[in-house]
Amino acid sequence: MKFVNISADEKVPALGLGTWRMGERRALHDEEIASLQRGIELGMTLIDTAEMYGEGATETLVGEALVGRRDKVFLVSKVYPHNASAHGTLQACERSLARLGTDRIDLYLLHWRGDVPLAETVQAFERLQRDGKIRHWGVSNLDRADMEELYAAPGGKRVAVNQVLYNLTRRGIEWDLLPWCAKRNIAVMAYSPVEQAALLREPRLRALAARIGLTPAQLALAWVLSRDKVIAIPKAGQVVHVDEDFAAAACTLDASVLAELDKLFPPPHRARPLEML
Repeated sequence: MKFVNISADEKVPALGLGTWRMGERRALHDEEIASLQRGIELGMTLIDTAEMYGEGATETLVGEALVGRRDKVFLVSKVYPHNASAHGTLQACERSLARLGTDRIDLYLLHWRGDVPLAETVQAFERLQRDGKIRHWGVSNLDRADMEELYAAPGGKRVAVNQVLYNLTRRGIEWDLLPWCAKRNIAVMAYSPVEQAALLREPRLRALAARIGLTPAQLALAWVLSRDKVIAIPKAGQVVHVDEDFAAAACTLDASVLAELDKLFPPPHRARPLEML
């Protein structure tokens, strides 16, 4: 398993577990629990969730999966922008902790930018960190201009992660945001690394994957994992998909495959607005 440093003394698996839209259907409950626990067993011990997901139902599911396993996991959650005020962030974090059944969140993120000043949210994160409620903090869906503002705020240089949409068909961050973060040792966490399964149906990717003995999901994930200081968090609600994703961590793409992927899915040639799902 490749690891990515999010601070001078903390590294996390480059391949974790996303949970968006999990915990919302009772019929899938047992399989989703089994999938999360299988991922933990394999070493995909970073689990990403949010208070927004299922309006708390996903955090509750994750909490169930972590019973007896909490100390093995690097747990990530996110606060809604409308809750991200100095006081609202503290309350939202307490609710998330209760649903997750834990006394701390390892990485707490602002889900996207809202009306609350970034400096105020940072102040709340710093308070939670001092109180031992969170260990690290970061952001999600912030473009370069937002990151520059955040970085200039008091305490802003302690941002650990920016979680953004990034995959073979969403490469806009490579123009400026990705190098900006890399220069400042801010890890990038890639959500929807297989574009909500759309890439699995992409004929050109399927053909290339078949030619080199991988599944489309494994090829798409292996490409994201080949990026420096990038963490991938695919959602896998079935054990078989967790096993498939895990195999991607052992895949090394040679220069010819990477070059072919660049032809099929070209990198950006100009600045683009940050894409979101």
